[in-house]
Parts: sequence; C-alpha cells; structure tokens
Amino acid sequence: MTSTPEIFEQSFLVEKRHLDEQNHVNNVQYVQWVQDIAKAHWEARASQRQNLQYFWVVIKHEINYKKQAFLGNEILIQTYVSETSHVKSIRHVIIKNAETKKVLVEAKTTWALMDQEKKRPTKISEELKRIFQQ
Repeated sequence: MTSTPEIFEQSFLVEKRHLDEQNHVNNVQYVQWVQDIAKAHWEARASQRQNLQYFWVVIKHEINYKKQAFLGNEILIQTYVSETSHVKSIRHVIIKNAETKKVLVEAKTTWALMDQEKKRPTKISEELKRIFQQ
C-alpha cells in the first residue's frame, strides 16, 4: 500500500533579525527554519503521549540555496516526510517566496527518532509513520 505524504506549511515575513551583512536572509537562518518547520510539523501531528515519549534529532542536512530573500518578503515553508526506515526518516523542506512562488531553498534532512527516557534511537512504528501521511 502506497501512502501520500502530508504537506505541512507555515508562512511569515522576513524580519531584520533574519538578515546578514548583505541584507538578505542569512544561510544559517534557513537551517534554523528547516529545523523549526520539522519541529512544528511533529508537534502539530503527534499526540501528547507521543510528544512525551519521543523526540527527533537531525543526522544530516543537504541544502541547496537557489535564490535570495530580503526584508519584508513573505516566506512560505513547506515540508513533508518522504520515507522512513527503522529509526530514520527523510524530510524534505521547500522554502519559497510566497508572492512569486520562486523556490529559495530546497533541503533534504535525515532525522532519527529518539526515546525520551533512554535517550537512544528507537524504531519508528507504523502508527508514527501514519501521522505524517494524508
């Protein structure tokens, strides 16, 4: 059975604190947004019990910077989980200019599910896989 990943999204305006010396969004800020959207997606979909039992840690970021964003731009961030295997999942993040729809950044990140009590990787159950599907 094939399932379709749910696309989770958020939008906001670029603020001065997001900028670097060249007055465009700092590359480090994009990494922060990749992490923030992953956390927001998990917290929006996971039950209270799941939030208390598990947490995610990033293993790897692959980021392609395509275009710049500037002060006042509206940003749209979309994410979805494309695959899971044992303790890892692959998450994709697309950051766009909300007005022009042009892609600014594409990221592919690998995350590991951790047991809150043991602080060790733990198997991703079918139940957990389903919370990121439509």
